[in-house]
Amino acid sequence: MQLLDAQQVIKSQELIERLDASESTIRRDLQELEDEGLLERVHGGAKRIIQLGQEYNMQEKSIKNIQEKKKIAKYAASLLREGDIIYLDAGTTTYEMIPYLPTFELKVITNSVDHAVALTERGIDTIVLGGALKASTRAILGSSALEQLANYRFNKTFLGMNAAHLEFGYSTPDPEEAVLKRLASEHAAETFFLVDASKINNVSFTKVAAIDSGTLITTTLAPALHQAYIEKTKLKEIE
Repeated sequence: MQLLDAQQVIKSQELIERLDASESTIRRDLQELEDEGLLERVHGGAKRIIQLGQEYNMQEKSIKNIQEKKKIAKYAASLLREGDIIYLDAGTTTYEMIPYLPTFELKVITNSVDHAVALTERGIDTIVLGGALKASTRAILGSSALEQLANYRFNKTFLGMNAAHLEFGYSTPDPEEAVLKRLASEHAAETFFLVDASKINNVSFTKVAAIDSGTLITTTLAPALHQAYIEKTKLKEIE
């Protein structure tokens, strides 16, 4: 799948050569991945399926690529400095930052009910935005949240993303969430996009920001992807 992430379309012969596998093995593996809805077989190879509007709920997200998310979250938390005022976006990767947040003076603004509870349990100074609650992700959205957010400025903003793409940038399925994420990024001195490698070179429904709008923190990429992204944006890969 990493090869498909990098190229979107790949030939069976290339897979045979690069993976040192037989034609029958490659054919069987492609069939299994197609059955799982991860790719579409085409003449002589396969192409990646891009599902623009798909969004998992919090429980489903919380068990996907959890070790990668924890690695990204731990590094992101290490970037904080005493006295920082930060925006912590709703999402499972940003949620994983909370156990790693330092104990020095810090103020966190969030649009997540779950984040707010976990932050206050750790004794961290927390402001939770008010507005409409989205049941599937427990994120607070809408005009009230936007109006409140417009009055704040941040040293750092940390955003989870459904997809990152060289041309389309960072994107998410929900237009309301996209607007809030965009504003939080625009009001920050620095923005960090937390995106595990499974979401790289994917596209979701609504664009949030250009790929060079901040630092991309991700897990280890295939060499071709690494080179492509490092030429376009600030990149930090976590092994």
